[in-house]
Amino acid sequence: MFEAHIDDDLMLRTLSEDDAEELFGVVDANREHLREWLPWLDDNTTSNDTLKFIRGMIEQEAANLGITCTIRLQGRIVGVAGLHPIKWNRRLAEIGYWLALNASGRGIMTRCCKVLISHSFEVYQLDRVEIHAAVENKRSRAIPERLGFRLEGLARDAEWLYDHFVDHAVYAMERSDYFTSDTTRKRIE
Repeated sequence: MFEAHIDDDLMLRTLSEDDAEELFGVVDANREHLREWLPWLDDNTTSNDTLKFIRGMIEQEAANLGITCTIRLQGRIVGVAGLHPIKWNRRLAEIGYWLALNASGRGIMTRCCKVLISHSFEVYQLDRVEIHAAVENKRSRAIPERLGFRLEGLARDAEWLYDHFVDHAVYAMERSDYFTSDTTRKRIE
């Protein structure tokens, strides 16, 4: 089980089945906010749906293919962030995340991503970490930009979002960027 205390109030902890009710409550309370950019809300309408998701992520972690964590602010779940899935043949993982509206705009996700980036390069010894975000999702795109990721391009029609496709901006950080760039290290630390 992965757990990281970021500060006195903020932590990441891998999902457990005990999180199902609380996590579903956060999703349900933020449905309108999350719906703008996340395509899975219609498949998550009960706490049992959330439990199935959690079980899948626990299996993924057991197979050493990634970690998916609750983001806890003052002990309460306010979002999810993770590395998924790890593609060991390419030594690559993608960071994915979402945050409740009442926790947005406070630097929480940036701080959580810093932990996941460090874990990717220092523990998993990956060579590349990517973040994909809808082109129009300026708040999500600000995170990799703030952390020193490089915009590598756009993927057209990358995701079906209920009734339309959205293009994705594809950001990446290479192992060499993380370990050799003073600017990147300062952003991550």
